Amino acid sequence: MNYPTDLRYTKSHEWLKEEDGVAVIGITEYAQDALGDLVFINLPEVGDEVCAGESFGDVESVKAVSELISPVSGVICAVNEELIDAPELLNTDPYGAWIIKVESVADREELMDAAAYEAHCAEEG
Repeated sequence: MNYPTDLRYTKSHEWLKEEDGVAVIGITEYAQDALGDLVFINLPEVGDEVCAGESFGDVESVKAVSELISPVSGVICAVNEELIDAPELLNTDPYGAWIIKVESVADREELMDAAAYEAHCAEEG
């Protein structure tokens, strides 16, 4: 598994990267591997508010439906609409295929660095 050190991670397997005050959010390699082939994603709208620790959408795989949990609170400023027609991008490039971008970031979930997240995945594994 790949655990990029420039990202922060949640216990629910989302990653976060901050770029100029905007939180870029996606799912981890561990999450997409556990889910299997993704076939559908339910995305929020630009302008929607998200709350740290709460669902902002879900992904459906051949195995299950899994909620997407926001690691921060704020306002969605961008949605990766490419995923609507190609949710499998999350399988092929989980750290390149972001899901949403959030601005006006306020609360944060308890985020882990790469080493702590790798240890968390090993415990779950």
